[in-house]
Amino acid sequence: MKIIDAQVHVWLPESPGRPWPRGGAARAQLPYALDCSKLLAMMNEAGVDRAILVPPSWEGDRNDHGLAGAAAHPDRFAVMGRLALDQPSTAKLLARWKEQPGMLGVRLTFVQEREREWMRDGTADWLWAAAAAADVPIMLHATGLMGHVQAIAERHPGLRIIIDHFGLSTRMVNEGRAEECIDDTVSLAKHQNVHVKVSAAPVYSRQPYPFRDMDPHIERIVGTFGPHRCFWGTDLSHALERASYRQCVTHFTEELGFLTDQDKDWIMGRGVAECLGWAL
Repeated sequence: MKIIDAQVHVWLPESPGRPWPRGGAARAQLPYALDCSKLLAMMNEAGVDRAILVPPSWEGDRNDHGLAGAAAHPDRFAVMGRLALDQPSTAKLLARWKEQPGMLGVRLTFVQEREREWMRDGTADWLWAAAAAADVPIMLHATGLMGHVQAIAERHPGLRIIIDHFGLSTRMVNEGRAEECIDDTVSLAKHQNVHVKVSAAPVYSRQPYPFRDMDPHIERIVGTFGPHRCFWGTDLSHALERASYRQCVTHFTEELGFLTDQDKDWIMGRGVAECLGWAL
């Protein structure tokens, strides 16, 4: 079984030659930079074969460190990159997006209210057709916006859409609305172009390892979408305060009795590799 982490943020420290946008330091999920070399050592210790690198928002719209890691270790790393969503002029970049060595697609966050408004007011509309035409998969953190995602999936059936983190967010979980989020995510299962990252489970659990309160959500998502459309991942920099990297792995490989060995093969790596075109 090939184990592929569907989401890990990697970044370099802020410096005069590499300034972060305003507020970036406050959003960083660790007090140190989790760069590619640190991640590779952690993967080796945890038994993780590959990782999808997701440049974080606190560094701004830049992909250079992730792409450098993928160039140095093409058998271990690939990238879902960031772009400036509010600048339609970037549409021309998508036509050649995957020509960047190691680049597999785009990852977008609709967390800040400014970003969420882009989904509602049409600012982001240019992207979906452009990504579909260029065969560029999109990962989305868009909790509470699944009605918009459904419309996108319907209009662009050739666009591969991957929902982040079960469709959950920390705010919605803290408000006791996790079940509502899962309902919204499950409503998208009828669209064969929609996939789900069953990722960051320790972040959203309110129990210690093995996070039994997440079992019903995992079982429901996998049962609805099928294991071939569900992708394990850690969101490691966010999860480390709740679990070790190895525990993030064994949570799925050892603790979920309702998953078959075939299910695990798909969820732990085969599914995301096939979806993103990263040959095993």
